[in-house]
Amino acid sequence: MESSSSSSSSSSLIISPRKLRTDLYSYSYEQDSNSPLVISVLASLIERTMARNERIAKNNPRGALSRNQRIGVFDCRETPDMTIQSYLERIFRYTRAGPSVYVVAYVYIDRFCQINPGFRISASNVHRLLITTIMIASKYVEDMNYRNSYYARVGGLTTNEMNELEVDFLFLMGFKLHVNVSVFESYCSHLEREVSIGGGYQIERTLRCAEEIKSKQIVERRYNRIARVTL
Repeated sequence: MESSSSSSSSSSLIISPRKLRTDLYSYSYEQDSNSPLVISVLASLIERTMARNERIAKNNPRGALSRNQRIGVFDCRETPDMTIQSYLERIFRYTRAGPSVYVVAYVYIDRFCQINPGFRISASNVHRLLITTIMIASKYVEDMNYRNSYYARVGGLTTNEMNELEVDFLFLMGFKLHVNVSVFESYCSHLEREVSIGGGYQIERTLRCAEEIKSKQIVERRYNRIARVTL
């Protein structure tokens, strides 16, 4: 990753298709201290999907949605106060799942939405959907994996919730988890196209929003500490 200066934030990063492809196929934990570029691209894609779904819901509030109660297992009672970018970075920080895991997770999300057309990614279900698909994708791609209980802690869930999400996802997918080389390549190419046709702007916007939220949270924590000392 390149940056204008050592002190500049991640919002100044410029992601190109070539950089993304290099990162997808040759990311090294020893040489790269930053999160894989695919995380930023995936976060941008999902945010745009959520925005589109919100517009559809507003224009057609009585639109036909699936009554399948099992899909509702992904809904949170309270929307997590964490951006998609920050959530994906947290998952990477604690699991060190490689870039290919996020590509396969993206395949699963797309496949899940096609198999369950009544499902729409939203702020209330996106976090649970991500931790579930990344965990399952890691089991498919990686030779060694963490237990479900560990992924549950990383994702802010209980072990029972994580287990339930995994089982429901597998059945709702019809256990269609195989991703061959051509499918993997096609999704990598899709991610590259998203960057080349203007996705870069969306990615930078996503990163800036994440940085703004982080800054606000830091300020709020400092204010709370000062308030406690004052009281």
